[in-house]
Amino acid sequence: MPVYEFRCNDCGRKVALTYKTYAEYDAATHTCPRCHSTNLTRLISRVAIRRSPIARLMSDDADDSAFDDLDDSDPRAMGRLLREMSEEMGEDMGPEFEEVVGRLERGDNPEDIEASMPDLGGDDLGGGPDLGGMGALGADED
Repeated sequence: MPVYEFRCNDCGRKVALTYKTYAEYDAATHTCPRCHSTNLTRLISRVAIRRSPIARLMSDDADDSAFDDLDDSDPRAMGRLLREMSEEMGEDMGPEFEEVVGRLERGDNPEDIEASMPDLGGDDLGGGPDLGGMGALGADED
């Protein structure tokens, strides 16, 4: 909901008025809630854009410390994070991704998922032998 800031030219107070739509703003008589004057001057304020935690993680200025509290031994937490990231991107990641994430969300072990899906480490999912396939997501390999 847009917030519009004004300065009342009669009492000097800075006021914030909210309107549900731009049409409502256009049709309104802007009035100071303190002195009821309509002698207001619109102020230009900073714009704030709310971003989800996942959007903040995916931004260019994010650092890896955002993942510090992720419990990589909990497949459900991994599944939730992957689901949120895919929803934030707004792209269909394909049936393999959906199967993997669904199984993680149910608590399946990442190694068991990888063993049952031998083609999982291919380029389609960005994995491959160099990245250790899915096992690199959820296990510390010794």
